[in-house]
Amino acid sequence: MFIGGSITGDVLVRVLATGTFDLLHPGHIHYLSEAKKLGDELYVIVARESMIRHKPRPIITDEQRLEMVSSLKIVDNALLGSESDIFDPIMQIMPDIIALGYDQGFDASQLENDLHSRGFDCKVVRIDSSLECSLCGSAKIVKKVLERYQE
Repeated sequence: MFIGGSITGDVLVRVLATGTFDLLHPGHIHYLSEAKKLGDELYVIVARESMIRHKPRPIITDEQRLEMVSSLKIVDNALLGSESDIFDPIMQIMPDIIALGYDQGFDASQLENDLHSRGFDCKVVRIDSSLECSLCGSAKIVKKVLERYQE
C-alpha cells in the first residue's frame, strides 16, 4: 500500500496557504500558484467567518468559499479553518512550508517561532510578489461593482 512520498521514494513537500478567499480573483490564483511552486502538494485553509477580525466579514459563506477553492486545479486539498485555534488544522496537515501572501498581516518570523514552540517543524515563507491588475482584491471588486451600479 502506498502511503506517502513519491513513487521513487522521495518525500513530498507539503505547502500550506491560508486566506479568506472571498470574491475569488486573479490575485488569489497568483498567490496559490506561487505557493504551489514551493513544493509538491498544496493544502489551503479557508478562514471561517467567525475567525475573521482584521477585515469586513466575507460576503460568500464558508462552505461556498471552500467549494470554490477546492475546485481550483492547483489546490490538492482544501479545508475550513478552526473556529477556535488557528493551529488546529495545521496539526492535521503537518506542512513543511507555510506560504503567506504579500498582504497577509502575519509577521513571518513570529509565526515561525510560534509554530516551533508548538512542536511544528515547518518554514514560513512570504510570497512577496503580487499580480498587477485593476481587480486583484475583493475590496477593489466591490468598489468597481458599486461604481457601475450607481451610474
